[in-house]
Amino acid sequence: MSLFAIHYVYDDRAAERDEMRPVHRAWMLGLAERGIAKVFGRYEDEGEPGALLVFEAESAEAVEGFLAADPYQEAGLVVSHSIRAWPAGGPWTA
Repeated sequence: MSLFAIHYVYDDRAAERDEMRPVHRAWMLGLAERGIAKVFGRYEDEGEPGALLVFEAESAEAVEGFLAADPYQEAGLVVSHSIRAWPAGGPWTA
């Protein structure tokens, strides 16, 4: 199993995201209960709207499969995402 950092970029429909947030969070919490979602949350600065998710999975392809079921993805609220592998022993802190 490997860790993967996922960067979401949201579109400008903040009101729709707010409406769907309970469903999206329930989906994320379900993945957390299964040991897949390790860390997740939206960015709260003035930059591009989006979120950071960290999943543990067999492959980036498996991560893509999980993301396809995200209610935000299904509603078209995520305009793009990227998946980056983290070291198997990480993340590291000083």
